[in-house]
Amino acid sequence: MTANLNDSLVSTLDVDENVLFTNCRIFRDGKILKDDLWVKGGKIIDGQLWFYANQEKATRVVDCKGHILAPGFIDIQLNGGFGVDFSIPEKDLDTAIKTVAEGVLAHGVTAFCPTIITSGSDTYSALVPQHTPREGGRHGAAVLGLHLEGPFINPAKNGCHPVEKVKTFDLGPPEQSPEDAEERLKTIVSKGATAADAIQSTVVGAVTSVYPEDHLDKVAIVTMAPEIPGAPDAIRYFVEHGIRVSVGHSRSDLKTSAAAVEAGASLVTHMFNAMSAFHHRDPGIVGLIADPVVTQSDRKLYYGVIVDGFHTHPTALRMAFATYAEGCVLVTDSMAGMGLPAGEHRLGSLRVHISEERKATLADKPETLAGSVATMAESVKNFADIVGVENALTSATLRPAEALGIDDHKGSLRAGCDADFVLLNDQLEVQATYIAGQVCWALDSHAAALFYSPIKGQGE
Repeated sequence: MTANLNDSLVSTLDVDENVLFTNCRIFRDGKILKDDLWVKGGKIIDGQLWFYANQEKATRVVDCKGHILAPGFIDIQLNGGFGVDFSIPEKDLDTAIKTVAEGVLAHGVTAFCPTIITSGSDTYSALVPQHTPREGGRHGAAVLGLHLEGPFINPAKNGCHPVEKVKTFDLGPPEQSPEDAEERLKTIVSKGATAADAIQSTVVGAVTSVYPEDHLDKVAIVTMAPEIPGAPDAIRYFVEHGIRVSVGHSRSDLKTSAAAVEAGASLVTHMFNAMSAFHHRDPGIVGLIADPVVTQSDRKLYYGVIVDGFHTHPTALRMAFATYAEGCVLVTDSMAGMGLPAGEHRLGSLRVHISEERKATLADKPETLAGSVATMAESVKNFADIVGVENALTSATLRPAEALGIDDHKGSLRAGCDADFVLLNDQLEVQATYIAGQVCWALDSHAAALFYSPIKGQGE
């Protein structure tokens, strides 16, 4: 039973109080160490500096009862949950996001990117303008920019995305011949224009015919296939608009994938899934994590991994992590069925079946996985069994923050960061979730009250 965190309970903590969280094992700088955490004004502070500068003790001391205190989890690929699908246009997006934002608190998530899979331009026109990134709190996890997963993907690697809604950049299909590409180029080059200008103009036109250009500031990530003709220009366009580009749903070879990274792509969408398999003669997108375009440059590449027990074999995950641990980002890729019982649910316009074993597949194509229904807390536990607790926590906190460029204030427990954190027991089960230093969810009312009980003689 979870606690109902009403005003009478949470009002016992003033946001301007100087609060000391003690008797905890803090996950900081990649290690779990016994230490204290100081919070004031919703931010983590340096307790020693505060004391010496102000000669003030904590106004409240919270006894964490020996639990692990880790940064809040950040999910950069979340399609929905609790019966809500972000890709269904008839739904009110704001209400849908609020439902999920509240629900994921129980699973340690303090921030997430709502993800919309391949859809028609009418869907993007209806949904993207509705989106408003917002801070987290008792109402729910922080809502970051949107992750638009498609429609510029390879139809041969669409996964569960509706293939009829897949788009190109109006320069031809991914596998066209050089002769066809040359003929296509001739048709778009107008008198007095260079080929480069014509390609750029065509690509931008294709992008803005699908995504509402005036609302691109609400988008954090775009997933696209780098082998689609015109992809480098599209990548540069997105990057210029402050959007992270992730390569995925692709049959790209390594050379084309590396060119995408050189153009500005900085992410890989759900590594190993919906992409060409690793081959010793051409590793494809998978090979990026060991390619000089990343390893011998100052570029940083991040790659998402789904660890629900179905999408990726543990040995494949170990290989990727051993090769390039510093880029590993844990994602759920969860859809509307997360938090719901076994049965049939929707992902966009598709029917999805969830088995008793919590495996999600297309209802009319049971061999095709349809996203995941694992929570982030479950994913962290699963990944900890594969790479260790500290590595799993890093992949769910700091790495996604780095991937989005928000690690200056989220994803760690350094002084100056937002006081968003989760209390975990030794089994990595969520005991309580905090945002801006306020308890927003607790396992039960006893735990909620406990985490606000001052220690006699220190807290008042």
